[in-house]
Amino acid sequence: MAWTRTRRSKPVTYLLGEPVEEYPAIAPEVERGRVLRITEIGEPVLHTPARTVEEFSTPELARLIDDMFATMESAQGVGLAAPQVGVDLRVFVYDLTDAAGDRHVGHVVNPVLEMDLDAEPATEEEGCLSVPGAYEPLERPGRASVRGVDQHGAPVQLSGAGYLARCFIHESQHLDGTLYWDHLSPDLQTDALKQRDEERAHIVAERREIAIELDKTPPDYPEKPAGGR
Repeated sequence: MAWTRTRRSKPVTYLLGEPVEEYPAIAPEVERGRVLRITEIGEPVLHTPARTVEEFSTPELARLIDDMFATMESAQGVGLAAPQVGVDLRVFVYDLTDAAGDRHVGHVVNPVLEMDLDAEPATEEEGCLSVPGAYEPLERPGRASVRGVDQHGAPVQLSGAGYLARCFIHESQHLDGTLYWDHLSPDLQTDALKQRDEERAHIVAERREIAIELDKTPPDYPEKPAGGR
């Protein structure tokens, strides 16, 4: 009996949830954006609910999204919320590749998060660009969705499982003033800050190098964590 192997389809790139034929390795927003300093745990903007965006199709909102993509790229992140660049608006961006090899790219304005609490939860190592270098195990629901709008006010509805769901949850919660660190036990919180203290200088230097490689002006980071923790 002859056996045939199932052919894996070519990985797909989804832009705001819709498949696209071609997409550059570096998102176009990165080319236009500036690299900003990423705020750190303890800074008030990270621990305060962000404001709803009320004006769309503005140069300011477009510039913010471009800057967030450029900053995320320089920090080798897969998601970034506006408070992480010091802006208290309900906006996040994302660019990640899931376990199947598919890429997901986009931004969401005024996202509303819905976690599928009936889905199988998963515990994975999770980190945050605002707690540089720290990774801790954290259980999250296996599926989640967000609905909101794009920068022009057009409706956006996204859903995902696994890594993508974790990203949606992580970034949406940032906009409510909640960090992944807030979900950790006291012992893990202490360990996360210890990791941060050990790794921060190296990571800040690496962000600077990547910004220069992208032909961007690197932001200045204080010698010690800006949030004081």
